[in-house]
Amino acid sequence: MFATPDEFRRRSAQQPAGCPLPWIAAAFGPRLAGPAVEPGFVAAVDQHATAVRELLYAQGPELLPRRLDRTELSDYALGLLDALSESGRLDRAAYDYAVHRLTAVCWLAREHGLLAP
Repeated sequence: MFATPDEFRRRSAQQPAGCPLPWIAAAFGPRLAGPAVEPGFVAAVDQHATAVRELLYAQGPELLPRRLDRTELSDYALGLLDALSESGRLDRAAYDYAVHRLTAVCWLAREHGLLAP
């Protein structure tokens, strides 16, 4: 179903600083390609991308946006995978959440140029 955090870390060992973003992009990026993408899926991914941006961008008393950081996005993705593996099961709602959220991480990494070494 999903790779465990350890699998992500092993697969990303060849990437700079063990970054899992290229592997996540390879696994979830194709869902955003092609003309057959469902508008509902795209809308859900957009909402998840907004939520992730807000979690990682909001800093300081003014909560002003700042540049997205590769390490922070990687840590967030690994934390999400840890939480999913600790739950021990993925019901339909959790599965949809995970797919949408990991696809959003993939989209953010691509849009912010965080995939290149």
